Amino acid sequence: MSKMWQGEVVNGSRFVVPRSGVMPRHVLCAIGVGLDLDVLERAVGEAGGGEFIVEELQRGPDPRMRSAFDAALGARQFTHDDRFGDEDWAAVDAHDSVAYVLSPPISQSTAFDVSRRALAVTAALLANGATAVKNDSSGVACGRERWLALADRAEAAEDAYDLAAALVQAWVVSSVADEDVYYSCGMHLLGEADVELAPGPEEDQELLHEGVTTMSVAAYYLLTEQPAHGVENGEGFRASPDGRRWVMNRVECERFEEDDFFHNPYGYWRLTPG
Repeated sequence: MSKMWQGEVVNGSRFVVPRSGVMPRHVLCAIGVGLDLDVLERAVGEAGGGEFIVEELQRGPDPRMRSAFDAALGARQFTHDDRFGDEDWAAVDAHDSVAYVLSPPISQSTAFDVSRRALAVTAALLANGATAVKNDSSGVACGRERWLALADRAEAAEDAYDLAAALVQAWVVSSVADEDVYYSCGMHLLGEADVELAPGPEEDQELLHEGVTTMSVAAYYLLTEQPAHGVENGEGFRASPDGRRWVMNRVECERFEEDDFFHNPYGYWRLTPG
């Protein structure tokens, strides 16, 4: 049984104060051949508005990178077209240097802006020597052209809906199986709780499919349509007007330690069949 979330809700708003003081950050891992620290620092500084930093540059190939990119791509293989082709894999195998880039700490009020700039930084890395990039704060990776397309889409977004769509496709894993629970990962980078699903009997595949779809819809609802006063425990949610009713309750993020980059201090909204 998951523990109820221990933070505090700011009265009359969707904003919350987590129990822990740890704030999320984007951690971008960029690989390439002969990466130049000065070039990367300049590109990251310009694209990130002076708030992103190159934390570390490792010389020499890292033998873990192929399996790390494979895991990041596998996490979303059924829900996203991350377009990682032969040229992308060749870049992973040929790399001889690894750079780690950190965003500033992310609050709920700055999350969309920081995460949009994280896409701009990703594009700048790819334009200045990096050949492949993954995000170690949500475990996602895209091919080069996919990253660039998402960065362009975020930059051109005309409203919160367009921007949310680009950011979710860039940074969020929509469903990960964990025994009898499914959960999303990456919503902390967008200033919101992740979504967790307890589908009921394992053999009820129709309910499971509907629940996983509802998870994705609920994530966009939290980012763009939830009321100004936020969501309260016990509220119902439907993915469509005639869809099944699911009950939402906020629970703690206990599967990742507080200092883990995957940890969501805003918890999870657990969906259970109503």
